[in-house]
Amino acid sequence: MLSKKQARSFFLLGTLVTFLAFIGLTVYSLSKGQDQSHEENITASVVRGKNLWDSNNCMGCHTLLGEGGYYAPELTKVVERRGKSYMKAILMSPVPWEPNGRKMVAYGFNKDQADDLINFFEWIGNIDLNGFDRIVSPLAKDKINN
Repeated sequence: MLSKKQARSFFLLGTLVTFLAFIGLTVYSLSKGQDQSHEENITASVVRGKNLWDSNNCMGCHTLLGEGGYYAPELTKVVERRGKSYMKAILMSPVPWEPNGRKMVAYGFNKDQADDLINFFEWIGNIDLNGFDRIVSPLAKDKINN
């Protein structure tokens, strides 16, 4: 059994070691070498695509990087899965699109807006997810691909 003095020393040393590990890992995580977002690839088109994503509340139905609604498909790697021409046709469609009984609003984006959104999705798709996209459960993959 530890004496009161030994317990206090053990507590203080443990707290100090944990605090230093936390600070060290925080500095390491925020260092430039650990940046996996590829910020240097953000273009004006990517920014316009992000603004279109936000202003049309796409996240209300779709999920991006695990955040958003679960009504419609996950779009993190959509360019890789579906291709640009498929996406452009959906984004520029003048009529609502209804895959699997779920209805997507016909936004009727013009060519430039569709290109901006696709460029945004390409940039998102190139973010290093540390293997997260490979560990998604089979059930979730079915939902993502539909």
